[in-house]
Amino acid sequence: MKTWIKSVVLLLFVMMLASVGGQAWAADPIPGINIDIGGSGNASGTVTILLLITILSIAPAILVMMTSFTRIIIVLGFVRTSLGTQQMPPNQVLIGLALFLTFFIMAPTFGDINQNAFQPFSKGEITQTVALERASLTMKEFMFKHTRQKDLKLFLDYTKAPPPSGVEDTPLTALVPAYAISELKTAFQMGFMIFIPFLVIDMVIASTLMAMGMMMLPPVMISLPFKILLFILVDGWYLVVRSLLLSYNS
Repeated sequence: MKTWIKSVVLLLFVMMLASVGGQAWAADPIPGINIDIGGSGNASGTVTILLLITILSIAPAILVMMTSFTRIIIVLGFVRTSLGTQQMPPNQVLIGLALFLTFFIMAPTFGDINQNAFQPFSKGEITQTVALERASLTMKEFMFKHTRQKDLKLFLDYTKAPPPSGVEDTPLTALVPAYAISELKTAFQMGFMIFIPFLVIDMVIASTLMAMGMMMLPPVMISLPFKILLFILVDGWYLVVRSLLLSYNS
């Protein structure tokens, strides 16, 4: 498990190098920084390093938007909000759980990238351009499978691009935002279904307190134990995680 994760990280690093360096890195794959006080040195290496650092700083955001992390963390956030438990579970626990679920769901995709792109590239069998194309194609297939055609058409129509004939012809600039908003819609749909039973409990508790004339007692204080009890009895975390996993198998 650790081996393919390291391989994917290294491949993503190589992909970012390829996008920054272009053909200028063909002769010298490792850029150097030359400091010339006289001012006659070539600053292309320094500029490349600065661009690389910039891309590395936004790499986590790119990876989050191209994987299942967005849907998972939003659904887990809805679970905590619907329970009304404030900061329980804490953000660190939710993010950690979301990351491990993301690695679990994305394992087949990352495994294909490692086998078809990174391993041949590390052995010198293919160039970094070919490795980048194979890796991007694998990510496109995953995102395309979970992207609504309506959302993809929105961005393609904006750029006035012709309809793609397949996954290979779909540009990442349109597929990534379309995939992101598709994930947001799915996550909010699942969050709405999670809210319904807890909303019923809140309404019942509030109506009961009002009928008893206990107007000054906050209904949240009474409904919270009942919502936690219901969540435990139905094994809520199992059902939520199971629903997330099944949503990527459809």
